[in-house]
Amino acid sequence: MNTFDLAIAYDWEFDVEFVSAIETIMHQFGISTYVITYKNISEVTENVKNRRLNFKCLLDRASDVDDNFIELNRILSKRRTYVFNPHKLVEHAIDKANMHLEFITSGINVPYSIIIPPHNQAKEIFISIDDLELLGRPFIIKPCNITGGGMGVVKGAESLKEVLHARQKHGNDKYLIQEKVYPKMLDGKRAWFRCYWAFGKTICVWWNDETHIYNQLLESEVEEFGLRKLFLITKTIHRLTKLDFFSTEIALTIKNKFVVIDYVNDQCDMRFKSLHTDGVPDDVVLEIINSLRLFVAKEKRTNR
Repeated sequence: MNTFDLAIAYDWEFDVEFVSAIETIMHQFGISTYVITYKNISEVTENVKNRRLNFKCLLDRASDVDDNFIELNRILSKRRTYVFNPHKLVEHAIDKANMHLEFITSGINVPYSIIIPPHNQAKEIFISIDDLELLGRPFIIKPCNITGGGMGVVKGAESLKEVLHARQKHGNDKYLIQEKVYPKMLDGKRAWFRCYWAFGKTICVWWNDETHIYNQLLESEVEEFGLRKLFLITKTIHRLTKLDFFSTEIALTIKNKFVVIDYVNDQCDMRFKSLHTDGVPDDVVLEIINSLRLFVAKEKRTNR
């Protein structure tokens, strides 16, 4: 049986540079890799089933969008392979309704929200005038299980009519109707952050919710602006979800409250800023890859 230290499954064309960088760094430290795409997923799954092929770790960046990758994730999750992230855990973590309630229970601040059932389960819904007043205007409409790139999200809703229209687009999904959160300004920057839990390490960056531009968050800025809580919140989310790699969006409001806006993104955009204007700073991507490397190296030593 052929065994590789790390398998990387991906489906997104813009992951090519990220996967290439992972392989380069892993190989420099004697860690073997195996890339899985739509071209070879069937063959790989069959070989894993028949134990002709095995992996000590799997980085799955495909099963969320391509069901053909789910079987491999599930098979390896039941074996000694360390899977980042098991499909079963992902299904729970990406449900915004689940996370909304769990965050509240754990003391994490979230926007005031109303959870409404899927359109296909309840054609008619009732939202009181009092609830709409608490939401304020404009408000946000979000499907609970669609993740990534703001899919299905309405950012400037003003009326109940827009809610009724939006929820028909993903008829089997629950929806969150959420108050709009306004960040304070810190040295001319919007206090909006994307925080990563990356294989045992928390990494936070500035992320402008209006321009989608990332900038590195310096340790001096963390101390100057009192942002240490970003790291504690992200670690708490890891404890709740048990995911090894995800990102979350956190805003510091004008009332000095840290509020989690977009709860759990299990597939992080890892495009390099040197190649894409709205990409992640290169040093941050490399830091995440090296955190993965250390984790895989530990698994390699443990499962000899």
